[in-house]
Amino acid sequence: MKKDQILLKQLTIVEKHEQKFLNQKENSYIKLKFTPVINKIQTSIPAKLSSTLDVAFYKGFQLVFEKGNAFVEKTYNKDKIDSEYDLNNYAIDKYINKKYLKNIDKQSKQSKLINESISALEGGVLGLLGIGLPDIPLFIGVIIRTINEIALSYGYQYQTDCEKAYILYLICGAMAKEDARKEYNEKLDLLANNIDTNAGTSVHLETVMKETSDLLSATLLTAKFVQGLPIVGVIGGVVNPLIINKIGKYARIKYRKRYLHSKVNACE
Repeated sequence: MKKDQILLKQLTIVEKHEQKFLNQKENSYIKLKFTPVINKIQTSIPAKLSSTLDVAFYKGFQLVFEKGNAFVEKTYNKDKIDSEYDLNNYAIDKYINKKYLKNIDKQSKQSKLINESISALEGGVLGLLGIGLPDIPLFIGVIIRTINEIALSYGYQYQTDCEKAYILYLICGAMAKEDARKEYNEKLDLLANNIDTNAGTSVHLETVMKETSDLLSATLLTAKFVQGLPIVGVIGGVVNPLIINKIGKYARIKYRKRYLHSKVNACE
């Protein structure tokens, strides 16, 4: 099988996974049983707390992107991930086969699993202590670490504002509901194409950070409120690894798709 045929076949597979992710619907049983409870909790949450949470997420993203990325990088071996990518990418260019493509996927999957465990520990411990809002920068740090490691596994750096915006839209796409999820997916594909073809795209990072923090805040409002209550807080802590799993899964799909597109384009 020719190189371009192998790549196109892999691209078709990842696009099927993408569509499956985009079309997933909320479990009807969970919606029926838990939505009334969640709605009841939400009516008890003061408007001031909701506003405070919006600001906390926004400040958390600012902290990580503007000052904390260097500290996030100290929690994983960036040089090792870069080196493993270079070796696998060279092998793919020279001896295109599924083995080396799987090696890249293996590295990204391993990163996601490790960060789910870190998030579970962090969320559970803080939940037991009755802490909700103060853990937000830590939680955002784990989210960014997860995406950074996956990005590096596919050869993508994340220092520019455009790549940071791509990461933020990844979070939005993973956490948004159905129609909005598909809109974010289109934004991601357009932004990726503009970045990878040097189309000279520009983004206003502060605006994208605000958009992402508002969406994430609204999604996690109840969970973070519950996590702020002693004893019940452990329940809120359980939410964190579920969120990491969802964001990590979507990030692996999008970066793999982006990588395969670049390889297909190089063959043309």
